[in-house]
Amino acid sequence: MDDDGLPTDGLLTIGALARRTGLTVKTIRYYSDTGLVPSTDRTAAGYRRYGAEALARLELVRTLRELGLGLDAVRRVLEREQSLAEVARAHADALDLRIRTLRQQRAVLRAVAEHGTDPEETETMHRLVRLTADERRRLIEEFLDDTFGTADADPELVAVLRAAVPELPEDPSTDQVTAWAELAELTRDRDFRASLRRMAAYQAEQRAEGDTTGLHHELTERVREVVGAALAAGTAPGTPAAADAVAELTARYAEVFGRPDDAALREWILRRLEVAADPRVERYWALLSRINGWPAPPELAPVLAWFTAALRAAG
Repeated sequence: MDDDGLPTDGLLTIGALARRTGLTVKTIRYYSDTGLVPSTDRTAAGYRRYGAEALARLELVRTLRELGLGLDAVRRVLEREQSLAEVARAHADALDLRIRTLRQQRAVLRAVAEHGTDPEETETMHRLVRLTADERRRLIEEFLDDTFGTADADPELVAVLRAAVPELPEDPSTDQVTAWAELAELTRDRDFRASLRRMAAYQAEQRAEGDTTGLHHELTERVREVVGAALAAGTAPGTPAAADAVAELTARYAEVFGRPDDAALREWILRRLEVAADPRVERYWALLSRINGWPAPPELAPVLAWFTAALRAAG
């Protein structure tokens, strides 16, 4: 034996090779039989023996197998049909896809475990989570094309909706998975699409009448502030305090839209509130925010409901 523990002729038996590498004799024999690590020679009795090149080759095979490469890929590297870098890159890409898939599966399973969804809901959730980013975008585009394709909708609003695409991360949380499943189902709701068309038609009608003040963000924020304060104070519609709040807001509407502050204005405001009252619109944006990790939008539905009730009570 030399200083490295090799026999003087530099060859190892299959048993010695197994001890050197930590692989089983059965595995090494299989690699030899398939030509991955052929023996250097055989003894007179037919026993395989392996030299330093076979040892190095076997170590490489073991490393590549531990990294998850299949035998065909290992063979291509050993036979120099592909470079190790090329095979490693392809395998890493495949692992990325597999990891992403496993993360999505984990998120779906956790959602099922936490929410107790039935088999049909589970299948739907799994199918939706597996969609690619392009497929998710096409789903939203189909929803918008069908909803606003024939409606005279505000182009700025449609542009905002088209830009707001759900971006499900590679490692989605349970909340993001359930939000995406609900959002996808909401976009297929025919009644929701019809409600959005009614909103678009109303907006077109208002533009035709000279309303060019856009989406009225400042006015909406003022309504939110005044009504929010009333809600926080526990002010009920029909009370004097509610009437004061309504009077302040109708005066602001009159100023913004250049209309008299009278009963006709209040009826006009009521119609605007009824058109905008579909809670599914707010739900759409809330779900989108959860999926994309955006700050949760402030709730407007309770504000609109209180304002509508207070406006009716004020007469």
